[in-house]
Amino acid sequence: MRDILTDLIRWQNEGKSIALATVVQTWGSSPRKAGSKMAVTFDGEVTGSVSGGCVENAVVEAALDVLDSGETQLLHFGVADETAWGVGLACGGSIDILVKPINTKFFKELQSVLENEQSAMTVTVVRGSEKLMGCEILIRDNDTVVEIFGNDWDNKVLTLAQATLSQGITRRVILNEDTEVFIESILPSPTLIVVGGVHIAVTLVSLAKMLGYQTILIDPRKAWGNMERFPNVDSLIQSWPEDAFKQVKITRSTAITMLTHDPKLDDPALKVALSSQAFYIGALGSKTTNAKRCERLLNDGLSEAQLSHLHAPIGLDIGAQTPEEIALAIMSEVVQANRKQNQIEVKNEAKPVPSP
Repeated sequence: MRDILTDLIRWQNEGKSIALATVVQTWGSSPRKAGSKMAVTFDGEVTGSVSGGCVENAVVEAALDVLDSGETQLLHFGVADETAWGVGLACGGSIDILVKPINTKFFKELQSVLENEQSAMTVTVVRGSEKLMGCEILIRDNDTVVEIFGNDWDNKVLTLAQATLSQGITRRVILNEDTEVFIESILPSPTLIVVGGVHIAVTLVSLAKMLGYQTILIDPRKAWGNMERFPNVDSLIQSWPEDAFKQVKITRSTAITMLTHDPKLDDPALKVALSSQAFYIGALGSKTTNAKRCERLLNDGLSEAQLSHLHAPIGLDIGAQTPEEIALAIMSEVVQANRKQNQIEVKNEAKPVPSP
């Protein structure tokens, strides 16, 4: 949703009617994963993507019908290998897409969650009675619920949704023979925390920004950590790690890199990072340097299990030599770790619908 949020807000402010298309399940190969979204206005403006080929055209037509009728539609596209590329479903995949009008009240609540970088989940009925089809629930991570379905399985849905958010996954679930829901976790934007304003960090912050990460630089040494060296960083904290990490929120969407080579900075930061739910933690240094680092951390109370989450030496082995190449190797490993996390976070628990 974040990739189309700006357009949605603008269209809402302009008073336009909007239909939202969401990929709720894929089978085989598909260029867009479950949760991918595209929005269409009544006058034919489009933002986002749900496939990549002429499936998009069919979805736009369905969206216009939905805006005209006000009725939610569940679309199914399934193709053979020889026609797969033509409709954006490489290698013969199939895909289910829910198309529904945007509810202004519900969108405002969702917008608040996204803009405030909160965790939440949405539950949407993708198959059910005419009354229930397209109904939505928004549950914030503090258990605040916006709307309920009003059925005897409300508690079941809430339990499923809370379990889904705790795992950070997205899934489609069959509630009974007549009803299915799509449960989607909403997590904060990916964030990269860099400890140490060294030369590598200058390029690393730029690469992270380019890839859509929020960036935080921590360095108490003002000669290294200052806005002149890092004009584009989102947040600059000129404090020692023990104090600096009290000012940031570490989530499962956070990556943390230690670049100072100085145990006085790296070790306290690693003690915090390795006790957190950050999806990536890396530290600069050779194998020998890392062995000494791990020995210090073990003596300081960390466990072998915690140290197993540390990427050190940091970065993918691409033969990097210059600071810029090292930054590329680090950011590549961060992206790889994030993608691996996402791959295990999408669960499909409904069976595919045969192509007509």
